Amino acid sequence: MQIGVTDWNLKLTGQPSAIALAKQLGFAGVQVSIGRTPVNGKMPLSDHKTQMLYQAESMKVGLPINGTCLDILHVNYLKNDKLGQQWVAEGIEATKALEVEVMLLPFFGKGALETRAEMDRVADILKELAPAAAKAKVTLAIENTISAEDNARILDRVGSKAVKVFYDTGNSANAGFDVYKEIRWLGAKRIAQVHLKDKGYLGDGDIDFPKVMRALADAGFKGWANLETNAPSGIVEADMRRNLIFVQKVMKASPKA
Repeated sequence: MQIGVTDWNLKLTGQPSAIALAKQLGFAGVQVSIGRTPVNGKMPLSDHKTQMLYQAESMKVGLPINGTCLDILHVNYLKNDKLGQQWVAEGIEATKALEVEVMLLPFFGKGALETRAEMDRVADILKELAPAAAKAKVTLAIENTISAEDNARILDRVGSKAVKVFYDTGNSANAGFDVYKEIRWLGAKRIAQVHLKDKGYLGDGDIDFPKVMRALADAGFKGWANLETNAPSGIVEADMRRNLIFVQKVMKASPKA
């Protein structure tokens, strides 16, 4: 398992400079935002020149882009807005162009999945989009606040390896779910990537991260885990480095990590 970081938590959303900062802080990769505000009817990272900038910066710095995030789904909700489906299709192409394999699809706020009907609706939409994602070798990773069982039900309804779960420790813990049990239950086949986060600094909150690492190891997960942590002190670089060092120590102490 390798530890990356999100560009938005580096306070460099949609900026190629996030790659250099991630490298400077000691991360192994960076997850980048495709954009939340369209430019001339397209997402910022759908622009070929912008994609070239990101790829050039990644090669220059020597740090991979490990995933993308379709932020626009915070505005046009996939569960009830036809534009959401259009953005997913566009995001698949942008992610493919960056030679990245995982695109996060967020379901939060008014876009959260709250009823079984909404879950089924989203599953049916993803089933339509899955063939294009599979052809592009892009995994659509759904991140939300529902249970592992409900997520698995969506995946089963879709019936494609191109749709998986983006498991977030903080979201699940806040929703009252047993993070360690859910990770093991979902297993590596259902989890595309992971967000590591908690309230405040990692290790100071309620989540037991040594148990998280053991659960991920037991699940057979060997993909990317990105820190999606805030900066309690207001100093992003210092707080990100602190959280990364904590996670590295936890992994080093775990014989399975």
